[in-house]
Amino acid sequence: MANELKRATGLLIIEVVNSNANGDPDRESDPRQRPNGLGEISPVSFKRKLRDLLEDSSSPFFQSLPEKFKANAEHYQILEHRGRDRAAIMKEMTSGGELTEFGQEKFLESPFVKKYWDARVFGNTFLEKNGNKGYIKTGVVQFGVGISISPIDIVRQTNTSKAGVQEGKNAGMAPLAFRVVEHGVYCMPFFVNPNYANKSGCTAEDIELLKLLIPHAYDMNRSAIRPDVRLRHAWYIEHKHLLGSCPDYMLLEALTPERIGNASDPSQNWRDYQDKTGLPEELLGKIDRIVDLVNL
Repeated sequence: MANELKRATGLLIIEVVNSNANGDPDRESDPRQRPNGLGEISPVSFKRKLRDLLEDSSSPFFQSLPEKFKANAEHYQILEHRGRDRAAIMKEMTSGGELTEFGQEKFLESPFVKKYWDARVFGNTFLEKNGNKGYIKTGVVQFGVGISISPIDIVRQTNTSKAGVQEGKNAGMAPLAFRVVEHGVYCMPFFVNPNYANKSGCTAEDIELLKLLIPHAYDMNRSAIRPDVRLRHAWYIEHKHLLGSCPDYMLLEALTPERIGNASDPSQNWRDYQDKTGLPEELLGKIDRIVDLVNL
């Protein structure tokens, strides 16, 4: 199945409005921010949202997927989930054998590969001490860090609760618990490398499912602190051949919105940017096809 996969370059354009798209645990859940003021969204946080969409096969979202995914839900389970049984997963990974022994063909036929979608797509580092490193796999799909085009302003407010936050108190406060980005536009690149597919077991259908999940990553995962995160574009560009037919950076730069006015000032709304609606003609000739997954 690996030869059905095409190399691809992707770019997510994410608009954050009065929301915290990705809190930093080292800074009391402040929105992630670099020393130069630019905002960040970690690839781990975005992949978590994709995993959450698949984790419950009985959810309305999962049931809205094409029949071939619903009918084979056992092949699209999530490895990175809370409360997982490590011992049971190790048996699936080794097909009941020893962790010190590894065979690639046996691994590809294992219950582990057949069962866990995120392990096939994103890879895994799931391994006990003294296990054979052959079980560690680099993912076919890699997401980069999402970086805002301009610096961000962070708004911090104290939450109050009539019910109280401590036992025996009728009311209480959570000092500065509300921490959001007033406005920001982030660019997050991602890459599909078929070269790893024959090692992780990733298939063309796995990538097809990824493309169905991406547009719903935020609108199906809203929360009180993350009410308005908008995926403006999810560009997906297929190359003409496995080695790539156009440098990734040229594609990413051509699709990155341009800031209108002073780029060192935080933006106020989407109108502060010049949107990009496609690739220029000179680049279109270098690729196989381009789609915006948000507008399919």
